[in-house]
Amino acid sequence: MRLNKYLSNSGLCSRRKADILISNGDISINGNIITELGTNVKDNDIVKYKGKVIKPVTNYKYILLNKPKNYICSCHDDRGRKIVLDILKPILKNNEYKSGCKDKIYPVGRLDRNTTGLLLLTNDGDLANKLTHPSSEIVKKYNVILDKPLDVKDEKKLLQGVNLEDGYFKFDDIKIFENRKEINVKMHSGRNRIIRRTFEYLGYNVKYLDRYYYCGLTKDNLNVGEYKFISKKEIITNNK
Repeated sequence: MRLNKYLSNSGLCSRRKADILISNGDISINGNIITELGTNVKDNDIVKYKGKVIKPVTNYKYILLNKPKNYICSCHDDRGRKIVLDILKPILKNNEYKSGCKDKIYPVGRLDRNTTGLLLLTNDGDLANKLTHPSSEIVKKYNVILDKPLDVKDEKKLLQGVNLEDGYFKFDDIKIFENRKEINVKMHSGRNRIIRRTFEYLGYNVKYLDRYYYCGLTKDNLNVGEYKFISKKEIITNNK
Protein backbone atom coordinates (compact mmCIF):
# COMPACT_ATOMS: atom_id res chain seq x y z
CA MET A 1 0.00 0.00 0.00
CA ARG A 2 1.28 3.49 -0.81
CA LEU A 3 2.32 5.42 2.26
CA ASN A 4 -0.10 8.31 1.74
CA LYS A 5 -3.02 5.88 1.47
CA TYR A 6 -1.79 4.02 4.55
CA LEU A 7 -1.80 7.28 6.54
CA SER A 8 -5.21 8.23 5.18
CA ASN A 9 -6.63 4.82 6.11
CA SER A 10 -5.30 5.30 9.63
CA GLY A 11 -7.58 8.31 10.08
CA LEU A 12 -4.58 10.59 10.57
CA CYS A 13 -5.34 12.89 7.64
CA SER A 14 -6.29 13.05 3.97
CA ARG A 15 -3.95 11.74 1.27
CA ARG A 16 -3.10 15.28 0.25
CA LYS A 17 -2.15 16.20 3.81
CA ALA A 18 -0.24 12.89 4.08
CA ASP A 19 1.95 13.93 1.14
CA ILE A 20 2.84 17.11 3.03
CA LEU A 21 3.71 15.18 6.19
CA ILE A 22 5.91 12.83 4.19
CA SER A 23 7.68 15.68 2.40
CA ASN A 24 8.28 17.39 5.76
CA GLY A 25 9.96 14.28 7.16
CA ASP A 26 7.29 13.67 9.81
CA ILE A 27 6.82 10.00 8.87
CA SER A 28 9.17 7.08 9.52
CA ILE A 29 9.08 3.43 8.50
CA ASN A 30 11.02 0.97 10.67
CA GLY A 31 12.93 3.87 12.21
CA ASN A 32 13.90 5.49 8.90
CA ILE A 33 12.56 8.95 8.01
CA ILE A 34 10.68 8.78 4.69
CA THR A 35 10.42 11.75 2.33
CA GLU A 36 9.73 9.96 -0.97
CA LEU A 37 6.03 10.25 -1.85
CA GLY A 38 5.81 6.99 -3.79
CA THR A 39 7.02 4.81 -0.91
CA ASN A 40 5.08 1.59 -0.28
CA VAL A 41 4.28 0.10 3.13
CA LYS A 42 4.64 -3.66 3.64
CA ASP A 43 2.54 -5.78 6.03
CA ASN A 44 5.15 -5.97 8.81
CA ASP A 45 6.42 -2.37 8.54
CA ILE A 46 6.14 -0.09 11.59
CA VAL A 47 4.96 3.35 10.54
CA LYS A 48 5.26 6.28 12.93
CA TYR A 49 4.12 9.89 12.88
CA LYS A 50 6.29 12.05 15.13
CA GLY A 51 7.23 8.95 17.13
CA LYS A 52 3.71 7.53 17.48
CA VAL A 53 2.83 4.23 15.81
CA ILE A 54 0.20 4.63 13.09
CA LYS A 55 -2.00 1.73 11.99
CA PRO A 56 -4.88 1.55 9.50
CA VAL A 57 -8.39 1.70 10.92
CA THR A 58 -10.24 -1.62 10.74
CA ASN A 59 -13.56 -0.52 12.27
CA TYR A 60 -14.94 2.25 10.07
CA LYS A 61 -17.70 4.47 11.40
CA TYR A 62 -19.96 6.90 9.56
CA ILE A 63 -21.96 9.45 11.55
CA LEU A 64 -24.44 11.97 10.18
CA LEU A 65 -24.86 15.08 12.33
CA ASN A 66 -27.32 17.93 12.04
CA LYS A 67 -24.81 20.57 13.12
CA PRO A 68 -26.01 23.37 15.42
CA LYS A 69 -24.82 26.96 15.18
CA ASN A 70 -21.66 28.06 17.03
CA TYR A 71 -19.76 24.79 16.61
CA ILE A 72 -16.42 24.54 14.79
CA CYS A 73 -15.91 21.76 12.21
CA SER A 74 -12.56 20.73 13.62
CA CYS A 75 -11.01 18.14 15.91
CA HIS A 76 -9.65 20.83 18.23
CA ASP A 77 -9.70 24.59 18.65
CA ASP A 78 -6.87 26.59 20.18
CA ARG A 79 -9.31 29.31 21.23
CA GLY A 80 -11.42 26.95 23.30
CA ARG A 81 -14.54 27.20 21.16
CA LYS A 82 -17.00 24.33 20.93
CA ILE A 83 -16.19 21.69 18.28
CA VAL A 84 -18.53 19.21 16.61
CA LEU A 85 -16.77 16.29 18.32
CA ASP A 86 -18.04 17.63 21.65
CA ILE A 87 -21.54 16.67 20.52
CA LEU A 88 -20.45 13.13 19.66
CA LYS A 89 -18.31 12.56 22.76
CA PRO A 90 -20.97 10.37 24.50
CA ILE A 91 -20.73 7.76 21.72
CA LEU A 92 -17.00 7.96 20.96
CA LYS A 93 -14.22 6.05 22.62
CA ASN A 94 -11.38 8.09 24.09
CA ASN A 95 -8.99 7.29 21.23
CA GLU A 96 -11.62 8.29 18.68
CA TYR A 97 -12.23 11.65 20.32
CA LYS A 98 -8.68 12.85 20.87
CA SER A 99 -7.15 14.65 17.91
CA GLY A 100 -4.24 12.87 16.22
CA CYS A 101 -4.93 9.46 17.74
CA LYS A 102 -5.54 6.16 16.00
CA ASP A 103 -9.12 5.63 14.80
CA LYS A 104 -9.88 9.35 15.10
CA ILE A 105 -13.33 10.46 13.95
CA TYR A 106 -13.24 13.75 12.04
CA PRO A 107 -15.58 15.89 9.91
CA VAL A 108 -15.59 15.54 6.14
CA GLY A 109 -15.42 18.99 4.63
CA ARG A 110 -16.55 21.98 6.65
CA LEU A 111 -19.50 24.13 7.58
CA ASP A 112 -18.52 27.48 9.03
CA ARG A 113 -19.32 28.28 12.63
CA ASN A 114 -22.63 30.01 11.93
CA THR A 115 -23.87 27.51 9.34
CA THR A 116 -26.13 24.67 10.44
CA GLY A 117 -27.08 21.41 8.76
CA LEU A 118 -25.80 18.07 7.56
CA LEU A 119 -22.23 17.12 8.37
CA LEU A 120 -20.62 13.73 7.83
CA LEU A 121 -17.99 12.48 10.28
CA THR A 122 -15.93 9.34 9.79
CA ASN A 123 -12.61 7.60 10.35
CA ASP A 124 -12.59 6.33 6.75
CA GLY A 125 -9.74 8.33 5.23
CA ASP A 126 -10.22 6.97 1.72
CA LEU A 127 -13.86 7.99 1.64
CA ALA A 128 -13.12 11.40 3.13
CA ASN A 129 -10.48 11.99 0.47
CA LYS A 130 -12.90 11.06 -2.30
CA LEU A 131 -15.73 13.22 -0.99
CA THR A 132 -13.53 16.30 -0.66
CA HIS A 133 -11.78 15.92 -4.02
CA PRO A 134 -13.16 18.36 -6.64
CA SER A 135 -13.47 15.58 -9.26
CA SER A 136 -16.26 13.90 -7.27
CA GLU A 137 -18.50 16.96 -7.71
CA ILE A 138 -20.58 16.14 -4.65
CA VAL A 139 -24.02 17.78 -4.77
CA LYS A 140 -24.97 19.99 -1.82
CA LYS A 141 -28.20 21.87 -1.19
CA TYR A 142 -28.66 24.78 1.20
CA ASN A 143 -31.50 26.90 2.53
CA VAL A 144 -30.51 30.58 2.55
CA ILE A 145 -32.26 33.55 4.17
CA LEU A 146 -31.10 37.03 3.15
CA ASP A 147 -31.36 40.40 4.86
CA LYS A 148 -33.48 41.78 1.99
CA PRO A 149 -35.44 40.49 -1.03
CA LEU A 150 -33.37 39.24 -3.96
CA ASP A 151 -33.55 41.51 -6.99
CA VAL A 152 -34.54 39.89 -10.29
CA LYS A 153 -31.32 41.01 -11.99
CA ASP A 154 -29.30 39.37 -9.21
CA GLU A 155 -31.33 36.18 -9.54
CA LYS A 156 -30.00 35.85 -13.08
CA LYS A 157 -26.44 36.46 -11.94
CA LEU A 158 -26.64 33.57 -9.46
CA LEU A 159 -27.20 31.19 -12.38
CA GLN A 160 -25.03 32.95 -14.96
CA GLY A 161 -22.12 33.33 -12.55
CA VAL A 162 -20.11 36.01 -10.77
CA ASN A 163 -16.37 36.61 -10.78
CA LEU A 164 -15.11 36.40 -7.18
CA GLU A 165 -11.56 37.02 -5.95
CA ASP A 166 -10.75 33.31 -6.24
CA GLY A 167 -12.46 32.76 -9.60
CA TYR A 168 -15.76 32.37 -11.39
CA PHE A 169 -18.73 30.76 -9.59
CA LYS A 170 -22.38 30.01 -10.29
CA PHE A 171 -25.03 27.88 -8.62
CA ASP A 172 -26.28 24.75 -10.36
CA ASP A 173 -29.88 25.65 -9.56
CA ILE A 174 -31.88 27.98 -7.29
CA LYS A 175 -35.44 28.13 -5.96
CA ILE A 176 -36.76 31.46 -4.75
CA PHE A 177 -39.64 31.62 -2.28
CA GLU A 178 -42.46 34.16 -2.40
CA ASN A 179 -40.88 36.75 -0.09
CA ARG A 180 -37.66 36.55 -2.17
CA LYS A 181 -35.57 36.57 1.01
CA GLU A 182 -35.59 32.78 1.30
CA ILE A 183 -33.74 30.80 -1.37
CA ASN A 184 -32.75 27.18 -1.87
CA VAL A 185 -29.48 26.73 -3.76
CA LYS A 186 -27.89 23.65 -5.34
CA MET A 187 -24.14 23.47 -5.91
CA HIS A 188 -21.13 21.16 -5.98
CA SER A 189 -18.33 23.59 -5.17
CA GLY A 190 -16.33 23.11 -1.97
CA ARG A 191 -14.72 26.55 -1.93
CA ASN A 192 -14.49 28.32 1.41
CA ARG A 193 -17.58 30.40 2.39
CA ILE A 194 -18.64 30.39 -1.26
CA ILE A 195 -22.36 30.96 -0.61
CA ARG A 196 -21.87 33.83 1.80
CA ARG A 197 -19.22 35.42 -0.44
CA THR A 198 -21.42 35.16 -3.54
CA PHE A 199 -24.33 36.97 -1.92
CA GLU A 200 -22.01 39.53 -0.31
CA TYR A 201 -20.60 40.24 -3.78
CA LEU A 202 -24.14 41.09 -4.91
CA GLY A 203 -24.80 43.28 -1.87
CA TYR A 204 -26.69 40.92 0.45
CA ASN A 205 -25.98 39.56 3.93
CA VAL A 206 -26.80 35.93 4.66
CA LYS A 207 -28.78 35.84 7.92
CA TYR A 208 -29.33 32.07 7.95
CA LEU A 209 -27.57 29.22 6.13
CA ASP A 210 -28.47 25.56 6.51
CA ARG A 211 -27.32 22.51 4.51
CA TYR A 212 -30.21 20.09 4.10
CA TYR A 213 -28.76 17.72 1.46
CA TYR A 214 -25.27 16.23 1.15
CA CYS A 215 -23.92 13.13 -0.65
CA GLY A 216 -27.46 11.89 -1.24
CA LEU A 217 -28.25 12.24 2.48
CA THR A 218 -31.11 14.26 3.95
CA LYS A 219 -32.05 15.24 7.48
CA ASP A 220 -34.91 12.70 7.60
CA ASN A 221 -36.32 13.99 10.93
CA LEU A 222 -32.82 14.53 12.35
CA ASN A 223 -33.26 17.56 14.61
CA VAL A 224 -30.58 20.20 15.17
CA GLY A 225 -27.86 18.76 17.40
CA GLU A 226 -28.93 15.16 16.77
CA TYR A 227 -26.85 12.49 15.01
CA LYS A 228 -27.07 8.90 13.85
CA PHE A 229 -24.83 6.14 12.54
CA ILE A 230 -25.26 5.39 8.85
CA SER A 231 -23.78 2.84 6.46
CA LYS A 232 -21.24 3.57 3.76
CA LYS A 233 -23.76 2.38 1.17
CA GLU A 234 -26.05 5.31 2.04
CA ILE A 235 -23.40 7.82 0.98
CA ILE A 236 -23.39 8.87 -2.68
CA THR A 237 -19.74 9.46 -3.58
CA ASN A 238 -20.25 10.77 -7.12
CA ASN A 239 -23.13 12.98 -8.26
CA LYS A 240 -22.03 13.72 -11.82
